[in-house]
Parts: sequence; structure tokens; C-alpha cells
Amino acid sequence: MKSNDSQRGLNYLALLACIYAGSLVLAAVMASKIITVGPLVVPAGVLAYCLTFLITDVVSEIWGKEQAQTVVMGGFIALVLVFVLTTVSIVWPPASFWPHQQAYQTILGSSARIMVASLTAYLFSQYHDVWAFHFWKRVTTERFLWLRNNASTIVSQLLDSVVFITIAFYGSMPVMPLILGQWVVKVGIALLDTPFVYLLVYVVRRRLPSTKLETSFET
Repeated sequence: MKSNDSQRGLNYLALLACIYAGSLVLAAVMASKIITVGPLVVPAGVLAYCLTFLITDVVSEIWGKEQAQTVVMGGFIALVLVFVLTTVSIVWPPASFWPHQQAYQTILGSSARIMVASLTAYLFSQYHDVWAFHFWKRVTTERFLWLRNNASTIVSQLLDSVVFITIAFYGSMPVMPLILGQWVVKVGIALLDTPFVYLLVYVVRRRLPSTKLETSFET
């Protein structure tokens, strides 16, 4: 790879990693609110969390398994930092004139259990996603990006939904409807994001002309 392409590639990777970490943190914060999607009920964080699977698939396709795992580990560290800093901000005594401590604690304080659920589900699902993506890439001899994108994400999302919902809401909310609702919505989003995976891979490949185009757009 030429030096300018190398630097450009690092810039793209850093940008995707930042979007990944930001989406992950937003998903953890938003998860304390339950929303309805038609007849289904899901944590609001699903809207941001689905972006993380799109990004790991793009990183896996262009930069490989090792870089994707590095992005996943970076996201895990970001989640831990959010958990620690959020806890500190809640227990820190508020200013005498600030009347919103209770509301602040209600929204962010309830995220302690959710954070534990997020960290556990995150490690299982994201590392599985990276592994499964490359498994299907080998099986299909690097063809059919749409297949490995969806096959890896759909199973990983089921794993994430079961682990996250069970830890976060067992005993306080109906678990099975939440698992089913979250997984169905995630699968729908995963199917819809396939064109964006193709688009991002295509754009980055075009911007890095000295790299070998390994992605096949066969259907």
C-alpha cells in the first residue's frame, strides 16, 4: 500500500472506530427507555446498537479479523469507562442549587444493571460476530458479502438479545417479549443495512486504489 493510501486507510478506520464507540455508548444510555415498534417492545438502545454490527462487518471486510477485534476491544473499554464515570457522577454530591439529582439518578442510575448486561452481552455477541463473519467468508471463498454480513449478524443479535435482556430485565419486566421484540427489530435492521455495508466497502475501496479488492459483489 502506498504511504498516502496507508494514512487514508488509518483515517477511515479511526473514523469508523469513533462512530462504533459512540453508537455503543449511546445504546447503553438509551437502553433504560423501552419503546414500541409496531406490536413489539424493545429497549431504545437497539437503534444505536445495530450500527455497531454494520461497522464491525465493514472493518472485518476491509481490514481483517484482527483490526475488527481491536475495534471491539476499544468499544468494551469505552463501555467500562462510561460505567465508571457515570457511577462517579451519580454519587458525587450535587450543587445545592441544582434540583435534578433524583431525575438524573433515575435515568442514569438505573443503567448500572444495564451496563453489566451490556458488557456481558457485548463480549459474547461482538466477538461471535467477528468470528462468524470470517467463518462465512472462508466458507464462501470470499464471495457473497450479503450472506456473511447477515448470517453473522442475525445469530450474533440473537445471542446479544438473550444475554442482555435476561441480565438487564429479568424479574422486573417480561423477558421473552423483550427478547423476541428486540431480536426481530434487530434482524429487520440488519437486513436493511446490507446496502450500506456494500456502499461503505465500495467507497473505502475506491478511496484506497492500491489495496487488493477482495470483496465480491456477486449475488
